[in-house]
Amino acid sequence: MTGTGRLRVALIVGSTRAGRFGPTVADWFAGRLRRRDLDLDRIDLADAGLPDQLTGRDEPAPAAVRDLGDRLAAADAFIVVTPEYNRSFPAAVKNAIDWFDTEWAAKPVTVVGYGSDTDGGHAATQLRQIFGELNAVPIRRTITITKTWQRFAADGTWPRRDPELDEAVNTLLDQLLWWATALRTARTTTPFVR
Repeated sequence: MTGTGRLRVALIVGSTRAGRFGPTVADWFAGRLRRRDLDLDRIDLADAGLPDQLTGRDEPAPAAVRDLGDRLAAADAFIVVTPEYNRSFPAAVKNAIDWFDTEWAAKPVTVVGYGSDTDGGHAATQLRQIFGELNAVPIRRTITITKTWQRFAADGTWPRRDPELDEAVNTLLDQLLWWATALRTARTTTPFVR
C-alpha cells in the first residue's frame, strides 16, 4: 500500500465457538468504524479455515493461510474482537497470530474485549504483549465490556446507549487511526528494521 488513500482496518472476530457472541460485538464495532473514512476488512476466524498445526519453515503455506496473509498484509491497522476465556483469549486467536509475522509488523493494533463476568481485560493485556513481540504497535486504548449479555436495550439492540462507552470508542478510534497514518507514512518512506 502506498502512503496515500484511505486507511485499511482489519476487524478480526476472534471467537469461533458455537453460539458465540463475537459477531454481535463485531457488528456493533463495525458500525462505529463505518462512520470513519476508511476501508474495513472484516475477518471472521470461524470462516478463515486456518489449520491448527503450523507448517515447517521450508514448507509452503496452505491456501487459507496465504489468503488471510494477503488481507493482513494489506491492512494498516488491526482491531481484535475477542471474548475472555479463563483469564485469556481463545486458541483460535493465538493460532491466527502465530501463522504470521511480517504482516503484523509496524502496524497499530488494539483489542475490543468482552465477557460475561469479566471485561476482557486479561485477554487485552496478554494480546498487547504478544503483538509487541511481533513488532506490531499495541496502542494504549482498548475497549473492555463486562456483563456483555446484560447490555441489550429494550428494543433488542446491542449495546444499549452508553455515553461513556461511546466516548471510549471515539477516543480509541482517534488514537488507532493516528497511529495507522503515522506508521503507514513511516513504512512508505523507510523500510522497517526487524
